[in-house]
Amino acid sequence: MALKARTVLRIVVIAGGLGLLAWKQFHPHAAANERADAVAETAPATSRAAVKPRTWKLGRLTLTACELGRPDSGLTTAAWCAPFEVPENRDDPGSRKIKLNLAVIRSGAQVPAKDMLVFLAGGPGQAATETWPMIASAFEPLLAHRDVLLIDQRGTGQSNPLDCKAADKDDKAGAVAGFDANRLRAQVVTCLKEVQAKADPRFYTTTAAVADLEDARQALGAPEFDLVGVSYGTRVAQQYAMHHPDAVRSILLDGVVPNQLVLGEDFARNLEDALKAQFARCTSEPSCKARFGDSYQTLYQLRDALRANPHKVSFRDPQNYQTVERTLSDDALASVVRLFAYSPVTTALLPLSIDAAAHGDVGPLLGQAKLISGDMADSMNGGMQSSVICSEDADLLQPRPQDADTILGTRMIDTLQAVCSVWPHGMRPTDFHQPLKTAIPTLLLSGQFDPVTPPRYGEEVLKGLSNGRHLVLNGQGHNVIAAGCMPTLVKSFVEKLDPKKLDASCLDRLQPTPLFIDFNGATP
Repeated sequence: MALKARTVLRIVVIAGGLGLLAWKQFHPHAAANERADAVAETAPATSRAAVKPRTWKLGRLTLTACELGRPDSGLTTAAWCAPFEVPENRDDPGSRKIKLNLAVIRSGAQVPAKDMLVFLAGGPGQAATETWPMIASAFEPLLAHRDVLLIDQRGTGQSNPLDCKAADKDDKAGAVAGFDANRLRAQVVTCLKEVQAKADPRFYTTTAAVADLEDARQALGAPEFDLVGVSYGTRVAQQYAMHHPDAVRSILLDGVVPNQLVLGEDFARNLEDALKAQFARCTSEPSCKARFGDSYQTLYQLRDALRANPHKVSFRDPQNYQTVERTLSDDALASVVRLFAYSPVTTALLPLSIDAAAHGDVGPLLGQAKLISGDMADSMNGGMQSSVICSEDADLLQPRPQDADTILGTRMIDTLQAVCSVWPHGMRPTDFHQPLKTAIPTLLLSGQFDPVTPPRYGEEVLKGLSNGRHLVLNGQGHNVIAAGCMPTLVKSFVEKLDPKKLDASCLDRLQPTPLFIDFNGATP
């Protein structure tokens, strides 16, 4: 990851989505929107503004027809929304109140199932309502009979976001320097002053979010929940299931984060394993090997050259075609490569892009990285992310000198420790990192080449599940719920609650994305 102000505070620990969902194609479920779209009677455009929207009473809440937007996009999704107030300090009901952004995507059914789906977004730092349009296609079969609850986790989206506009403005300078702990701590101090004007960062943790979710469930009439956690959202799902097991009907975890995991500690190893496996594909394919040789070796040669001689480079911004100047260093290279590794599509471009950069053409590598990181940064809240990690993980991080010569190196742990030496820490329950043990029907999903939450994490969680199953999707990266026939399988799982008997043979058709030999694509 690039060690600049925005990225430092949006550490992209389990980006969900975290997991880079923002640049994937999506197809919102038209049938699910039909009832919400009907809230305004057909009328001339000039008079439509005067028509009062209908409301929907659900439990104690009165929801109003609304539209969910996403950052930097005019696209919206029809939903039903209600502000939901909770105490900022869960241990003090009289503390400052904050409003959470709560929305429901209504089922196309006239009488939907009594249980309710809950989408838990990744990050930490992503907002469920903003991420929903990018993952909606995966829920399309489920919406035929079930409503979906979306809550922007406290500190994200429109739930009293812990925004840091000063750091974002500072980041626009675009220079990427080496790691400087003192400079980083100074940036965090600036951000913290801005955040503390409206929030106490100690109270924006997973534990508080779990309590918020249970309060929302009670307000909605206490339906059973079908939890769908993506990336960091899998931590939220497990914590909720541990503390409110009777409220959970089923659990689906995509990009699994074991409860016992210390976020950030394994990142260098996980990325290294994924890169080795992906580059081994190139050396095993005659056309790719003939074109690029040993791409893994080329990557390290490029890293060593940039470590010895970081320098300014220019390339055209792929969004506006303006010339952009950046400092290309080994830190910057590590950040870019990590971003590419999340998706099978961008991973297929890595050998080609690294080869081009090694020969002086950095445009393909940095241009694509700018698209990915820009989308992700716009959907990630850095203050909330710092609150979660500094409260739940930072004090447990152990030095890993064995990672020093990997592409990512020790910069992730160094960065987290520097940030958390300044950022306030909330309380962590004593049982927080205990493994989940449950009989609740649970389906775990992993991508074969996931560089953040590898399949071994899913296997670890599976040990505590008496009614669980783990599916590893061939050739896939981080977050796989929308891949291939997976949406249909998820529907079957939620309806039948029998993961061990789920016929997943349709996943056999999934294959890795062919590696690009040139910018026209792979070898025919």
